[in-house]
Amino acid sequence: MITMMKITNIHSRHIFDSRGLPTVEVDVVTEQGFGRASVPSGASTGSKEAMELRDGGKDYGGKGVAKALASISEIIAPQLTGQEVTGQSEIDEIMIELDGSENKANLGANAILAVSLAVAKAAAETLNQPLYQYLGGLSGNDSFSIPTPQINVINGGVHANNGLDIQEFMIVPQGDDIRNNLKMAAEIFQTLKSDIADRGYSTAVGDEGGFAPKLVGGNQEALELIANAIDKSGYILGEDIKLALDVAASELYQNNYYHLNRRLDEDLDSAAMIEWLKDLVQNFPFQSIEDPLDENDWESWSKIADELGRNMQIVGDDLLVTNPNLLQKGIETKAANAILIKPNQIGTLSETIETIKLAKSAGWNTIISHRSGETEDTTIAHLAVGLNTGQIKTGSMSRSERLAKYNELLRIAEETTTSN
Repeated sequence: MITMMKITNIHSRHIFDSRGLPTVEVDVVTEQGFGRASVPSGASTGSKEAMELRDGGKDYGGKGVAKALASISEIIAPQLTGQEVTGQSEIDEIMIELDGSENKANLGANAILAVSLAVAKAAAETLNQPLYQYLGGLSGNDSFSIPTPQINVINGGVHANNGLDIQEFMIVPQGDDIRNNLKMAAEIFQTLKSDIADRGYSTAVGDEGGFAPKLVGGNQEALELIANAIDKSGYILGEDIKLALDVAASELYQNNYYHLNRRLDEDLDSAAMIEWLKDLVQNFPFQSIEDPLDENDWESWSKIADELGRNMQIVGDDLLVTNPNLLQKGIETKAANAILIKPNQIGTLSETIETIKLAKSAGWNTIISHRSGETEDTTIAHLAVGLNTGQIKTGSMSRSERLAKYNELLRIAEETTTSN
């Protein structure tokens, strides 16, 4: 039995993500198990994220991953072959030490994470456990809940070249059943599509599957369109559905000011940016605002968390980049009350789990998240359930790499008895 628990082979390849760019996929094999994982890539990224290893040069516009694949075949695989596949923390620590940098720049976070996740999948199969159950065991969970989705219905920012300042306009179903939550989302999404077309706008979608129209009325019109679609679909805004935003404010921040496309006559300082967001909150029922301010504007984060965080989530993404050290700073400065969890921001499964546990111990909410350049890998659905994050972001009700995660949640819901 001991032999059957050992890693016998690690093989890597490049596949393509949802933008048509190369990314890393890894197969980990034991005598009785097999795990395959692929990793995503972000467009709106925090400066302190773990580093992908890309090739540079001309091929794929410099985005090739041959160097990352070489890290796996030449450095990681020889060290991990023969290791116990269930020793997740030990395996992750070996890779961290092999890399030797603070941000995984030497071997590449894309190489390290792909191996880390594939190891967990192989261990789960070797033990004949569902992946969410195995992941729960790694974090000490033995009961599981299905997360509430934050569903991106209109894209802006760097995810869509349409002049909208806000990167993600999301709806958050308020039900306790994933099937009904996704039913509401699908109906609202289709109604929204019709309404956008009726106004003469394009119904093309952005990177994460939300519509990306060039709206004359900018951010305000986007919110009005969503509110109208919710009403026309037969649901009550503020009761059945609440709203959420990813402002991705670091993308708007230049020379100490926030530059909004719809306010070309003035740049907003931090105080004015907070007031602008407070005005939005007064007019619409928001549950969550992510990255409302620049990732280095810590003092203003503490201010907005104090002013708005009593009644809603203030979510750190670029601010915290799934890093337990930055999260600890966020906890101490009361900069937010929720954290977005993106495994490729930190680079290993073990560190992802550590960050989630730290957030929960501080009473913070946790939201597992995809990236804008995704694959069909459904690991984050299992992470959300197994680690009881409570919430998940995986895009809109279009594009198969987004729907794959929702569909996996539907399957998992059939196996679990406790729903969020």
